[in-house]
Amino acid sequence: MRFGIFIYDGVEPIDLATFGVLSMARRIAPEIEICTIAPRAGPVALANGLKVTADFGIENAPPCDLVIVTGGPGWTTQAAVPTTLDYIRRVHASNRIASVCTGAMILAASGILDGGPATTKREVVPPETSPLAVMRANYPQIDVQEAMLVDRGGTTVTGGGVSLCIDTTLHLLAAMLGQHVAEETARIMEYQRAWRANREGFAPVLTAD
Repeated sequence: MRFGIFIYDGVEPIDLATFGVLSMARRIAPEIEICTIAPRAGPVALANGLKVTADFGIENAPPCDLVIVTGGPGWTTQAAVPTTLDYIRRVHASNRIASVCTGAMILAASGILDGGPATTKREVVPPETSPLAVMRANYPQIDVQEAMLVDRGGTTVTGGGVSLCIDTTLHLLAAMLGQHVAEETARIMEYQRAWRANREGFAPVLTAD
């Protein structure tokens, strides 16, 4: 089962916890494959100086069972790039797609979130504007929710801000490989209590698409 992580210049490094969770999950489910996808293969400059190498570009990205779109300050640029938005639409049309943090703003710009609920990062440092408020103002076709994550029937999942990318990835593992895989992954990450507390205090929104 192949998971793709979509990255781009300006992604927050913490959003690569999506890769980290999947890496830990391979100890439980070795059939997991992980790749990184960017607008172009090769070096990607994340926020605040970290550089990583994308395995594939949009033009040669392999089919994935799920693509997770990461977030960070670079979302504002990617939300206006036609090739990126076309790629998001193609993935959505053929398979599962998810976002973490402000990656949802790219999904919103592509139009795939119209007509249903979604969430994104909400907490910011003043004078920044909450991305959740930006989504609500700029995309009235979306039912914007304050939630840990929103799962629209399994095909489209949007996660909340920053460290909630861990919870979103665990949720995706449960949906695709079973609750046992997610729970064991949380255990070996020593994240069980945090995951439970987040679900109890900031419940996910689950809907049928």
